[in-house]
Amino acid sequence: MLIGAVEAGGTKFVCGIGNEKGEVLDRISFPTEQPEKTLAQVVAYFRDKQVEAIGIGSFGPIDIDRASSQYGYVTTTPKPGWANYPVLPELKKAFNVPFGWDTDVNAAALGEATWGAAADLESCLYYTFGTGVGVGVFAEGQMVHGLVHPEGGHVLTRRHPDDTYGGKCPYHGDCLEGMAAGPGIEERWGVKASELPVDHPAWEMEAFYIGQALATSILLLSPKKIILGGGVMHQLQLFPLIRKQVQDNLKGYVVSAALEAGIDDYIVPPGLGDNAGLTGSIALGLRAYEEANS
Repeated sequence: MLIGAVEAGGTKFVCGIGNEKGEVLDRISFPTEQPEKTLAQVVAYFRDKQVEAIGIGSFGPIDIDRASSQYGYVTTTPKPGWANYPVLPELKKAFNVPFGWDTDVNAAALGEATWGAAADLESCLYYTFGTGVGVGVFAEGQMVHGLVHPEGGHVLTRRHPDDTYGGKCPYHGDCLEGMAAGPGIEERWGVKASELPVDHPAWEMEAFYIGQALATSILLLSPKKIILGGGVMHQLQLFPLIRKQVQDNLKGYVVSAALEAGIDDYIVPPGLGDNAGLTGSIALGLRAYEEANS
C-alpha cells in the first residue's frame, strides 16, 4: 500500500510516499511560497504516484471541524498569502482519494505514538521548537481536538529575571513562541541558535521557558511521554537543562518515577528524528484510508 504524506510547514513543504509500516519510500522538499505555487508543486509530485490516501500535517492555525464550511483551511496565520486559504479543498480537486488532515504537530505526535518514541503508549505530547512553537497532543489513542486544536506555543510564560527581550510573537509578544522559538533566539542574541556555543547563557534561558511549559503540560494532561523536536532542539545540551527545570518547577508535587530517576527516558528527542512530521502524515493518511474502507 502506498500512502502520500505532506508535511506542510511555514518554511518548507515536505512531500513523501510511505507504506503501512511507516516507512518513507520517497520524499521531496521545496520552500513554502505563495499557496497557489506551493500546492501546484504538491499536485505535480503526487500526480503519477498512485497513492491510495494522502495525509496532510499542516502549519496552523487550521480548521479541523468537519462540520465547518472552512474545514481544511489554514486560518489566522500571519504568513502572507496563507490566511483563510483552502488547502485541503484545493488538493481534493486534484485527487479522488481519502485525505487525513491535522496540524503538523498533531501529525508528529501520531507518528511518534505509532512508530516512534511513544510507540504502544496511550498518550504523548510532541513539542516542536523551530520557526514557531507548536504542540501536538495524543491521548487515549486519538489526536486531541476541541474548540479548535491545541495551541500550546502561545501559552503565557513567566519572564526569566535576566531577560529584557520583548518577545517575537506578532499576537502576544512574550508568549512561549515569542520567547523560545528560533526567530526570538536570533533576534535576542544577534545570531542563529545553531551558531551559539553550547555554554552560552541563551541555553539556560531557553530551558527556563521550555521547562515552564512542560511542567504546565504535565500538570494539565499527565502525558506518558514528552517528545521535543524542531531545529532548536538539535542543540542536545538543552535536554538535561530542560529536565532539571521541569523537576524544579514541579517540586515533587507529581509523584512518578518517570519524573525522577526516569526523566531521561521521559523527556526525549523524536524517535523518528527529522522524519516525525512526514511519518506522522503517513499515519494520518493510513487512518483516513482505514476510515473510508471500514
